[in-house]
Amino acid sequence: MTDSGYFIAFEGGDGAGKSTQVGHLVAALEAAGREVVVTRQPGGTALGAALRNLVLHGEHITARAEALVFAADKAQHVEEVILPSLRRGAVVVTDRYVDSSVAYQGAGRALGAQEVADLQSWAVAGLTPDLTVVVDVDPATGRQRRGDTHDRMESEADGFHAAVREHFLTMAKGEPARYLVVDGSAPAEEIAAQVRERLEQEGLL
Repeated sequence: MTDSGYFIAFEGGDGAGKSTQVGHLVAALEAAGREVVVTRQPGGTALGAALRNLVLHGEHITARAEALVFAADKAQHVEEVILPSLRRGAVVVTDRYVDSSVAYQGAGRALGAQEVADLQSWAVAGLTPDLTVVVDVDPATGRQRRGDTHDRMESEADGFHAAVREHFLTMAKGEPARYLVVDGSAPAEEIAAQVRERLEQEGLL
């Protein structure tokens, strides 16, 4: 909890179905009378949109520069969108947050998970989600779902995506009270029900 708000992050590999689950949860929260702020990273601010285009669709960018761009996006995002929303009591639901950078740049790019985690934590002033939902799918399933259109991250080899997936699961295993891991290959409604059940336990629904 941050003041009276609640912060939820959806994480997982490309093609896991995070955006679908964000939509299901937002509908449930709004039906329960909650004010919901929906956002994504990278993006969610004017600066973030420009950084998103640069880092996902631009020319070559080094691994360390990539990590720094994502950190800049999060710093702006937290200050401009997330904290003000939490302070007025809204539920913030984000498609990706700090854990994506730790998994993608720390593990996938082999920059060091702890080093990237420290950088990201500094960028967001230590703001941690109340709940992180990891939508887990294997890289082959994710690639099949994405089809023929891929950004810079999505176009990486399956070995990269396997390392990312493994690190998401490692983080969740290390802090089970804050994470919910769901099987992304299950029917979307079934996954959504698991998320709603967890939030009922938290008293949010």
